[in-house]
Amino acid sequence: MPSTMALFLVLLGTLCSFIYFFRTLTTNKNDRKLPPGPAPLPIIGNLHMLGKLPHQSLHRLAQRYGPIMLIKLGHVPTIVVSSPEAAELFLKVHDVVFASRPKVQSSDYLTCGAKGLAFTEYGSYWRTVRKWCILHLLSALKVESFAPVRKAEMVSLVESVRAMAAEGETLNLSQQVAKVVEVIMSRVIFGRCMDDEVELKPLIEETMYLAGVFNLSDYVPFLAPLDLQGIKRRLKRTSNGLHAFFDKLIDEIERESKNIEERKSYTDIFHVMVSLLNTPMNPADEENPYIIGRENIRGIMVDMVAASFDTTSTAIEWTLSELLRHPRVMAGLQQELETIVGRNRMVEESDLPKLTYLDMVIKESLRLHPVAPLLIPHESTEDITVNGHFIPKKSRIVVNVWSLGRDCTVWSDNAEEFFPERFDNSGIDLRGHDFQLIPFGAGRRGCPGMQLGLTTLRLVVAQLVHCFDWELPDALLPNELDMTEKFGLSLPRANHLFAKPAYRLVG
Repeated sequence: MPSTMALFLVLLGTLCSFIYFFRTLTTNKNDRKLPPGPAPLPIIGNLHMLGKLPHQSLHRLAQRYGPIMLIKLGHVPTIVVSSPEAAELFLKVHDVVFASRPKVQSSDYLTCGAKGLAFTEYGSYWRTVRKWCILHLLSALKVESFAPVRKAEMVSLVESVRAMAAEGETLNLSQQVAKVVEVIMSRVIFGRCMDDEVELKPLIEETMYLAGVFNLSDYVPFLAPLDLQGIKRRLKRTSNGLHAFFDKLIDEIERESKNIEERKSYTDIFHVMVSLLNTPMNPADEENPYIIGRENIRGIMVDMVAASFDTTSTAIEWTLSELLRHPRVMAGLQQELETIVGRNRMVEESDLPKLTYLDMVIKESLRLHPVAPLLIPHESTEDITVNGHFIPKKSRIVVNVWSLGRDCTVWSDNAEEFFPERFDNSGIDLRGHDFQLIPFGAGRRGCPGMQLGLTTLRLVVAQLVHCFDWELPDALLPNELDMTEKFGLSLPRANHLFAKPAYRLVG
């Protein structure tokens, strides 16, 4: 019986797809000019063309069809944006039309029906949550208040690596970086290290994969009940683990608060959120009095933990990889650190604004290795014409940031090279104002946690480069270092990075 039903669904879906496909061909024969793109197949559209590294496949297709390209992902018309000029049109000029998010299966499970921030549709709820998060959790003052946490963990990191250097050991840098970022962010978000309580990192890694994978159920809805990729099962398992973890912490905090006569002045993000449980997010808004419930906390926390744990460690990992591949750049950065900091002490956060070459290195790393290569997809809320191309309502917008970083008209013929000096006196920033470089997105849906991530990224890279000399193991030459990518919502290295440290500070 189940196999009969499956066959019926496939046949019905095939028929509907052919009808839809041919109807599309006829309805487009009017004066509304759609963007160019490859011809889609029935049912799957262009899904077969994405490959294992979709950002690279889409980059190659855009070189043929142009920076505003139409592909079909199943039944979903998808606009792929691959140049800074096109990105500015979609994320600035027409930002309000493209500020929404598509409904996808992963957000239904992982963020409690898109009750977080990153995957939520544009509207009053999203605006309220964003303002609330920035006010209570992600303001510049809040980020600065966690400087003592970062400093303590930097001391611990340097001592740990120094001990391994004394033994002449080869260090798994990927593992070490992920660990220190996890501890820093755990203390910032939860007020304590979570190591002893749950293996949170594997859940986050699975979350980032499931949120980024091209899920057939999102693009060919009639196949969703079959769960052909097994993604629904994995989503259920991962979301159950995450939500149980957050519920347990909420219960603990509520029990603690009953035993305290006066409400404590909490600093970590999670305690602040739980202290505001069952209160309005925006008391001044009587029309939309969104109340902070458990589902809201779970949804927001999944977004926040996934972004802070995974993307920051991925960015550090790629930056260190490029420095190991380019000894000239490593030496230049160490020289700047010696000049500004000296060799008698570690780097302090107060040193970071003076480290201009470090900023160039970080920008160049994020240009070549954006942690979210396709950003999170946008969705059009109305029919619109952009640069002469008709974009239908409910189209999905994919901005290929990986492709933007390889645009030879912007970065010249050496766009594939790691060359930080290209940013010397260039004026290009990475905060969403210059569309040549938007690793954190831009416009209304730009990443609100950018400052928190950038501060940690700069500090960890500066500390490891300043305190240690590094060499590749097993006589590996710099140009032989494996730089293979692993695709997901973020873009980590496919294989861990290993290197041998030697302590270089005096004393």
